[in-house]
Amino acid sequence: MKVFIVYAHPEPTSFCAALKNHAVATLEAAGHEVLVSDLYAENFNPVAGRHDFLGVHDPDRFHYQNEQLHAAEGGGFSPELAREQERLQWCDVAILVFPLWWSNLPAILKGWADRVLAYGFAYLDGLRFERGLFKGKRGMVCVTTGGTTERFSPDGVYGPIGPILRPANRGVFEYLGMEVIDPFVAYAAPRVDDDERRQYLSAWEQRLKQL
Repeated sequence: MKVFIVYAHPEPTSFCAALKNHAVATLEAAGHEVLVSDLYAENFNPVAGRHDFLGVHDPDRFHYQNEQLHAAEGGGFSPELAREQERLQWCDVAILVFPLWWSNLPAILKGWADRVLAYGFAYLDGLRFERGLFKGKRGMVCVTTGGTTERFSPDGVYGPIGPILRPANRGVFEYLGMEVIDPFVAYAAPRVDDDERRQYLSAWEQRLKQL
């Protein structure tokens, strides 16, 4: 199995980093191939613009989707984007590993989706969801939260985690035609003790082995 991990956390000693590292070790020990895009370490630029493309479709008006389609048809994406697109095409499973910030993806990861999942490459008119271009692949979210399990309960202040992760699960994976694997959530990661973190890592290892 080929696994592509897109990791978005600025701190190498974070528990989010521990989850990413444990995923790599577990999957490789099981004989799988793993590629990691460490967005912060690689200084990934989340801001879309003409720098995304090697050529220009319309010099007078910047229409992002039109420029994306032009690049997709002619191999005209910047090296940074072409690399990420190749990794996504290569994998059987894509895993997004990130901390939940403001009930959403960190900006750098949202920018990765904006730029990498380009029109013409990741989707086309009529080729989305059940007819998506990445049908046959699977996607999974691994996320850490600051809030406790109780805060993400049906009666909690944030509500259940499922709807919060919809932008990734529905808006990215299912939109591309991928099958969604249930997310792995490490609740209150900054607040739990080392024993609970070890339990999270053990549970994460078991989830990975079930892939």
